Amino acid sequence: MTAKEARTHLNYTGWASRKLMDAAKALNPDDLNRAVGVSHGSIVGTLSHVHFADRIWYSRVVDPNEPVIKEATLAELEQQWPAIQQKWEAWAATLQDADMERMVSFKMTDGTERRNPLWQVLLHVVNHGTLHRGQAVGMIRQLGIKPPTTDLMAYYRESAV
Repeated sequence: MTAKEARTHLNYTGWASRKLMDAAKALNPDDLNRAVGVSHGSIVGTLSHVHFADRIWYSRVVDPNEPVIKEATLAELEQQWPAIQQKWEAWAATLQDADMERMVSFKMTDGTERRNPLWQVLLHVVNHGTLHRGQAVGMIRQLGIKPPTTDLMAYYRESAV
């Protein structure tokens, strides 16, 4: 993975999360918080989980002092998620191809110590977000509402990458 590819895919994850947040803001609170037995319970719970992961991985990769927020309301997500995404993108702007092989040492939430090359961590952050955004898209679809398109190919076309 090159630094440019890392930037592209981190930008994609921000684009897709913004699309989904815009869709979520249009839903009523009952639908947002309804436990549907998928992923992290509800649309808000699932989006909150993606935000949590974006923050914890940023703290593991870039800044160990970054606050990790386990659960957030839609209003909190609206303020906090763009901020952590901007930090990811600003940091990624400085990446060089050689950085992709840097080993990242971190602790999992259960305390297990791990090490992975940076490129694997970054792909995980993007893939993890894609998985859970897809679940939230499915929950919106179950409400009978057309969800936003968050496909990677749509991002490529829209941003002309």
